[in-house]
Amino acid sequence: MKNTTVTINIEQDKLRALRFYAGKKDADLNGELEDFLRKLYEKYVPAQTREYIESQPEPAPTARARAARSTRQTEDQGGV
Repeated sequence: MKNTTVTINIEQDKLRALRFYAGKKDADLNGELEDFLRKLYEKYVPAQTREYIESQPEPAPTARARAARSTRQTEDQGGV
């Protein structure tokens, strides 16, 4: 599944303190936030909807992505 970025606002001093104290406990702040969002997702999105979303196949690469990958492979093989 393709990921997206979530942006939230927090006061700089609070974020700095959070990073400081989380670091003292060897906590990974990004991991903690991802875990929290996963729990929110499981709490609010019905199981049938989650099952449907998770059963969707990965989208096929776009023509642009295939062309970029092809160019990289050619360069890696000593071409272009």
